[in-house]
Amino acid sequence: MCLHSDKPHLAERAHSVSNEIRFDDRVVVITGAGAGLGRSHALDFARRGAKVVVNDLGGGGHGEGKSSEAADQVVQEILDAGGEAVANYDSVENGEAIIRTALDNFDRVDVVVNNAGILRDASFAKMTEEDWDMIYKVHVLGAYRVTKAAWPLMLEQGYGRIVNTASAAGIYGNFGQANYSCAKRGLIGLTNTLAIEGARKGIKANVIAPVAGSRLTETILPKEVIEALKPEFVTPLVVNLCAEESEENGSLFEVGAGWISKLRWERSKGVCFPPNEEMTAEQVKGAWDQIGDFTDADHPQSIQDTFGPVFGNLGIKM
Repeated sequence: MCLHSDKPHLAERAHSVSNEIRFDDRVVVITGAGAGLGRSHALDFARRGAKVVVNDLGGGGHGEGKSSEAADQVVQEILDAGGEAVANYDSVENGEAIIRTALDNFDRVDVVVNNAGILRDASFAKMTEEDWDMIYKVHVLGAYRVTKAAWPLMLEQGYGRIVNTASAAGIYGNFGQANYSCAKRGLIGLTNTLAIEGARKGIKANVIAPVAGSRLTETILPKEVIEALKPEFVTPLVVNLCAEESEENGSLFEVGAGWISKLRWERSKGVCFPPNEEMTAEQVKGAWDQIGDFTDADHPQSIQDTFGPVFGNLGIKM
């Protein structure tokens, strides 16, 4: 529910009584930080005391070209404001070089925000293998390689925060974005597993599905909508997820235009067929309405929640 009134929003009241979130002595690596969401993240982290690696290849929204200008401009903004930052111009496919920039300049990595992205939209019938491969390389392979390079550092220091950037298309699908939807859904799965593997080592991973004006959305949304969907409405969530005091782990959020919502799975109670008898397609057809009945639904949170009803139907106690 979105509430509008003359009174201060709940978020504003909370800010007035809470301590400022700080990142002093923390090193934050942000990919795709030359514009849009990444730039907004970089400026806010730096304002809060973080040392920021501003990564941006400087290419176009479809993956073409390269330039150092975008990253350099954001770094200069941070320096002019009294912050600390350094630029990196590598493709996210070269994640090790991006993390090396952080180590060479700041000697550690505490936070990784995988934000770099491109679009290569086409209907599935017209999509080329190049369209598919380029999206995979930037969104999935890039996030993997940047995170993979930072992971052992986080394990060794017993601390880390990772935020991956997915999309509503990755949650629900979208016409003309089979490649993008698949990649973004992959980031959700990657985040869930990182959250599990990193939990005992002080590493927390979460994923956001933002709606914001950027180089990617400016080609598909009207100009007035782009101007209203400020990246600055997304950054506060990212900052909170990366805070040392944050306990959030393995979560997915939709966010945009001042609205933030956390998502979860819902699963119908389902139907159990006798495991010691033959099971036919006709039986499944006959139980179809019951299979899809969400009355008394539950909300599974782990792979163990899948094994529960499966083994329960076999009479095996977990």
